[in-house]
Amino acid sequence: MNEDAQWLSLPDEGQLSVDVFRDGPTLVVRSPLAGVNLEDIDLAIHGDLLTIRGKREGQREANDDDWYYRECYWGAFSRSIVLPVDVYPEQAEAIVRNGVLEIRIPIREAQYRIKIK
Repeated sequence: MNEDAQWLSLPDEGQLSVDVFRDGPTLVVRSPLAGVNLEDIDLAIHGDLLTIRGKREGQREANDDDWYYRECYWGAFSRSIVLPVDVYPEQAEAIVRNGVLEIRIPIREAQYRIKIK
């Protein structure tokens, strides 16, 4: 199985929340990644699809009978986003600041003019 197919076949992955917006000539994608080590994050752009994958290591677990609430997701996670505009993926930059991943990708302004014959 090739690497692209492996990305799509991983079972039991949590999903990330994301914000996607335009900041002038740049597409910005933000996602909270609290508790994730930088070496456990993998970002890829394939065509018009941005994929964020990683894992969040769990803390000391309580016995099943001792839980009152269990809302935080621990383990592997992924999120694929169809990019709403054409971008220059080779110029993408990513930074994690205060537990928030920010990916900035320059927007490719494409205008097509069709001549009538």
